[in-house]
Amino acid sequence: MASDKQFPDPHQYVAEEIPPELEGWEEMYPPHFLFGEDRKDWEKKEFWYLDKIHAPYPMPPLDQIFQQAWQISLSQHTTRIFCIPPAQGVAHRMVGCYQYICAIEPPPEEIIKEKAELFQARAHYPVENYEQLWQEWLTRLQALGGELEAIYVPEELPKYLPAEDVFPNPFKGYAPSYELIEAFDQAVNCMYKGWQYHFNYLNLTYLYYLMFFDVAKKLFPDISDSAISKMVAGAEVSMFRPEEELCKLSRLAHAYPRASDVLKKEAPAAEKMEELKKFDEGKRWLQEMEALKKPWFYISCGSGWYHYEGSWINKLDIPFNYIKNYLERLDRGERIERAYEEISEARDKLVAEYSKLITSEEDRTTFFNAYNDCRTIYKYAEDHLFWVEHWFHTIWFDKMREIGAVIAKFGAIREADDIFMFNRLEVPTLIEDVTTSWSLGEDIPMMKWSEKAEKRKKILDAAANWSPSPALGPAPSEVAEPFTVMLWGVTTDKVDEWLKGTTVEPDKVTEIKGFAASAGLAEGVARVLKKAEHLDELEAGEIMVCPSTNPSWAPALSRVKAAVTDIGGLTSHAAIVSREYGVPSVTGTGIATSVIKTGDLIKVNGDEGTVEIIKKAD
Repeated sequence: MASDKQFPDPHQYVAEEIPPELEGWEEMYPPHFLFGEDRKDWEKKEFWYLDKIHAPYPMPPLDQIFQQAWQISLSQHTTRIFCIPPAQGVAHRMVGCYQYICAIEPPPEEIIKEKAELFQARAHYPVENYEQLWQEWLTRLQALGGELEAIYVPEELPKYLPAEDVFPNPFKGYAPSYELIEAFDQAVNCMYKGWQYHFNYLNLTYLYYLMFFDVAKKLFPDISDSAISKMVAGAEVSMFRPEEELCKLSRLAHAYPRASDVLKKEAPAAEKMEELKKFDEGKRWLQEMEALKKPWFYISCGSGWYHYEGSWINKLDIPFNYIKNYLERLDRGERIERAYEEISEARDKLVAEYSKLITSEEDRTTFFNAYNDCRTIYKYAEDHLFWVEHWFHTIWFDKMREIGAVIAKFGAIREADDIFMFNRLEVPTLIEDVTTSWSLGEDIPMMKWSEKAEKRKKILDAAANWSPSPALGPAPSEVAEPFTVMLWGVTTDKVDEWLKGTTVEPDKVTEIKGFAASAGLAEGVARVLKKAEHLDELEAGEIMVCPSTNPSWAPALSRVKAAVTDIGGLTSHAAIVSREYGVPSVTGTGIATSVIKTGDLIKVNGDEGTVEIIKKAD
């Protein structure tokens, strides 16, 4: 329900508030992702907020395909498949290269009743049969990734087809022009199907967490949010395998002193690998690394949402730097692996302590049913993440670069990565223009794709220096939609802060509040990291302060005292990763990276969700 308080009208905001440096931004995205006259009455009634979980930075046009795909998949699994009674979908709009979303208000009461019956019949089966369903899911997704990787892309559009492709050999009947068109179409179909798979059980994962959260709060009114979160920590899931494999590689290298010496050098990964090839132990170590690179190095160096982030497989300096750090820690006799057993023991002890407070058998049954259901399916949150947003996306980005390389070789764009400057509805037109020019003969002009790509790069750069309104449309009187709170960290208090529009004066702030995402207390020096490429600046024992963490940052989390984020609620990946590493964490502060500076002495209270600035850096 909306209050009488209002953020900027979205249509007026688009018309009047976007900086002139961004002129032409709206051409970068499909028209149905823009605020417009056709749906104006409906759009004006909704509360839209910046999606800083999935789209914290300006959105390159082709990278938006993931957002397009998840809008459909998340929403349909809520509304049409599992039929979660009061829940509807999440709608998207682009404004000045940033993504706004809204959780659509509940449907009419008669629809809620219809869905409730369907939900009761469908929701528990995945929990009862999770292991079987997970294996089936993984088999489907891996097969789809193999299909995407196998899509044939011609190396070039040749001046003439070679003789072996014509006669007397069997003539295929089609040329590389068709193969290029087909490759992109097939890749898009794979991506959309992959994101259909992505949400197969994810909404239920969060729902069962929220149901357990509600049960725990009713049974134990004084229990902290972080204590509830701690009860579901400790999971052996795919998302942590890359870091676990790095630890194994590091221990192997530590047993080979000569290899260890090479890997601890300050040198590029390529140089280290060349040196390792020169002796037997080095060769054995390289063989072990090659054996696990697929799939475990197919992990994004960032979130997996942006093409420019790269992955370990094509930015080997990053995992090699992690290995260097691990070897140095092993030299000091330190443990490098995630303390999985300790986290699990602490979880079981906490559950046992609280269960002793339950006085009735009915309440005990309710508690353990909710707990066991949550623990069973909650693994999906981090299991699916590696396979879709990291492994599958890495294959997609590589396939797009293959297609981009052909287009660049023909001269339509300057470099392969320029393909990401065109959205998924524009790329077929780009490819058709290229293949038409090739087919028509010599010196046939094309549209000015290269100029358009360069213009869009400048728009994205300008957008990065703009701070759009945190929200648009009527402010809700209360933020009650559970996913909005638990995943995105958007609360009623947060909305009130946005409405005030108070300018934060960093020097005057001494305490910050957020979500008690991971229990524990820690005091130490802050290291503010705005982007993943700055992770190598992190020193052991510091407190990491960042917009949001993601599981690919796990090797860094294993050596920090605590973590503080601007973005995310109790079920965000930042919160999950912190709990899995036993790192005290406060998420969703909103202002940590703008208030805290590197070198500040801070205290993180992961039990209460507060961060105290004890002493400012000189």
